[in-house]
Amino acid sequence: MADAINGIRKLVASTTLHEPGWNNTTVIDGDVIAAIKDLKRRPGKNVTVSGSISLTRALLEAGLLDELRLLVHPIVLGTGQRLFPDGMTQVPLALTRSATFSTGVLDLTYQPA
Repeated sequence: MADAINGIRKLVASTTLHEPGWNNTTVIDGDVIAAIKDLKRRPGKNVTVSGSISLTRALLEAGLLDELRLLVHPIVLGTGQRLFPDGMTQVPLALTRSATFSTGVLDLTYQPA
């Protein structure tokens, strides 16, 4: 699996990282929304975002997400960063797939409605 991940093209949106240390990695240090719009106009396969709530929110509000996949864990934390904070633009979504793992984790897939 490591060989597959190391071999694919990766884009990292960052305001602090300038030189990536990972094979096939490019840093987007400017307008991320413009960069993703440009990327989506090009031929190719899927673009996946992982690990960035703020980037996911920005892409969702800009209408650049074709699919939103959420893993919901059966744990109540009570504090922490909200996925959809107060004041965020409303984005209607339609549930297109769901699955439940034996651990109780829900795997939910949404598309813009």
